[in-house]
This record gives sequence, C-alpha cells and structure tokens, in this order.
Amino acid sequence: MALDRLDQFLPKGGRLYAAERNTDPGPDLPGAVSRLSPYLRHRLINKQEVIEQVVARHNMGSAEKFIQEVLWRTYWKGWLEMRPSVWRRFLEELDRQHDAFHDDRAIADAMNGQTGIEGFDDWARELVETGYLHNHARMWFASIWIFTLRLPWTLGADFFLRHLLDADAASNTLSWRWVAGLQTVGKTYLATSDNIARYTNGRFAPKGLAREAVALTEAPIEPARQLGEPPRLNPEQPSILLVTHEDLHPESVFDGAYAFRSIAVASDALLLWGDCSRHFVAAASTDTALRTAAHYGCPANIIDRLDAEALIKEAKAVGVRRIMTPYAPAGPVADHLARIAPMLASEGIDLSLVRRDWDSAFWPHAKKGFFTFKEHIPALLRMRGLT
Repeated sequence: MALDRLDQFLPKGGRLYAAERNTDPGPDLPGAVSRLSPYLRHRLINKQEVIEQVVARHNMGSAEKFIQEVLWRTYWKGWLEMRPSVWRRFLEELDRQHDAFHDDRAIADAMNGQTGIEGFDDWARELVETGYLHNHARMWFASIWIFTLRLPWTLGADFFLRHLLDADAASNTLSWRWVAGLQTVGKTYLATSDNIARYTNGRFAPKGLAREAVALTEAPIEPARQLGEPPRLNPEQPSILLVTHEDLHPESVFDGAYAFRSIAVASDALLLWGDCSRHFVAAASTDTALRTAAHYGCPANIIDRLDAEALIKEAKAVGVRRIMTPYAPAGPVADHLARIAPMLASEGIDLSLVRRDWDSAFWPHAKKGFFTFKEHIPALLRMRGLT
C-alpha cells in the first residue's frame, strides 16, 4: 500500500507539489500532497527510500519543498529528543487541564464538529472518520481551537494524537506549540477567513474567527542535551526482536546477522486511540509479523499488551537474555519501555534500543529552529548518496 501510494505521488513530487501543497481541495478530491505520512510515521516506508525515488523522478532543486516537508518530521523528533522535558511538560499540562477545565460541553462540541464554525466542524468530523487532515487544515483547526474557541491547547493536541494516523509525540505536540506561540516564542499562527477560502478553493469561509492571536506563555525550557552514543551490540548474541508501532520495519534496522530466536510485535496503542488509528496499527502489525518471520526465519507473535511479564515469559521460553528493539523516540512508547526496562533487568534481561543511522545523522542538527536545520540538509543527503 505504501509503495503504491508513493508510485501515485511521484509525478507530483516536484514543482507541482511546491505550487499546490497548501491547497486542501477536500477529503474526496485528489490534491498535491503525498498522503504518505501514516506510512512514514510508523516507518513502514523510510524517508531515504521516498526521497531517492522523488529525486530520481525530478531533481533535487524541483523536489526541494517536498524533501523539506519529509524532513520536518525528522527535525521535530530530533528537537524533542534533545528536550524530553517538553514532552513531560505537555503530559503534566494535559492532566491539569483535564482536571481544571470544566466546560465539558465546549470540548465535546469542538471534538464532535458542533461548534457552528464553518470548516472547523467539517475538519473535526473528517479527522475522526478518516484519521487524516491536510496539513494546512491542521493549522487552521489548531488556531481556531486556541484563539477563537479559547480551549486549552493540550486538549486539542491530545484530540489529534488520539485520532491522526500519522500523529507522533514530536510532530503533533510541537506543531500545536508553534500555533500557540510557545515553540517559537511569541510567534503565533492566526487562521483567517480569507486564507481558508483561498486554500480550500472557496469551500469554506468561516465567520467570527479571532482577529488576533496572543501568544501563550510558559516557563523557560531546558537547553538541548547531547544525544547518547548508540550502543555497541554483538549481533550474534541470541535475542528476541521487539517491534512497536514506532518502527514497523525492523529489517532496515537489523541486518540478517542478528540471531533472533523469536519476534514479538506489540500492537498495543498505549493511548486511547480512535478507531481509524487502532485499525491501521493492527493491520500494519499483522503484516509486519508475517514479513519479519519470513525475513529472519523465526516465529513472530503479535502481543496485545506491551508488558514486562509477557516479554520475560517469552525470553525464558526461548532461552535469551536480551531483547532488541528499534529506538523509540520521546513519546508514549519510549515512556512505557522506560517503565518496563527495570522489570526486565531484575530478571537478567537487557532491553537494547537501537537507533537508526538516519536519526543519528540528522537529529543532532535540530538544536535550534528548522531554518538552521535546513542548512545542513544538502550535505547530510550527499553523505547518504542522495544528490
């Protein structure tokens, strides 16, 4: 499915994408965007593969805008990985707002698409029904949520996180922070009726939107920390391969030299996701289990819950003391793995997280804003054979 969608997009990946990427023609009409984001988010297809094919079809210059858009997700993940306290701050604020914000009717109306605001209500329903929104619609939605409806931004970010097929902790949290004026301090995004009308081809021109967007404020955040060095592991040590929905293509992380005795594919969503997200992850997990079993020549099982007890039982059954998994960046899966690692260690089982070379190359350059990060993109792509 991912490769089919990439093939369909390739003719649009150059100047057409650059010219029309901001236009949202509607959920039933073809647009200029790739719709590859759910597959890239869960790494069913990797960024290098996508960029290689787009550049081969066009060239680096005409595909520049698309390449940058693909790399925004890498940038956000690297930025949050070096500032994990921003993720913890989001979770703490989300819990506080769940307790403190008492206008349940306003939240329900916004999530159910019953505010009476043209466009906004349509996007709320589209999100829940399809698990997708055009990127420009996401910005309009977040702006209206924060500045017109005056609802807590964390509750809106949580709404997206639970329903978007492509939502990850970094891209989702930091994009909402950017709209609110927290990510780039003092710089907000204000949705306007004229802009919405222009880029929806006149489908929507909502009235009564906020006329100003006053930036939210917060305490200063921590400076960027250094990323740790990837662990040096003996591929010949018998291990279990653990696969989570953070990275559903372990074959491009671990080569055939690794001695896996069994594979555990965790379909546990870890969040109360919407139906679209649960179904997508469940189907992708089933495909991954079949594919990896054939690739590594060992049994693969889907586990509904990512818990220490099940992994300990499996490790003892196949006689291993190491579980290996593709690195989970800052977010719910990483939090959960950090909770169960001591339980595994108490049974003499090491949990080893292995970071992709792509992330190790790009993430350290996400210390400041995207424009600084962007300056490094050409050299980093050349180092990976992309010219």
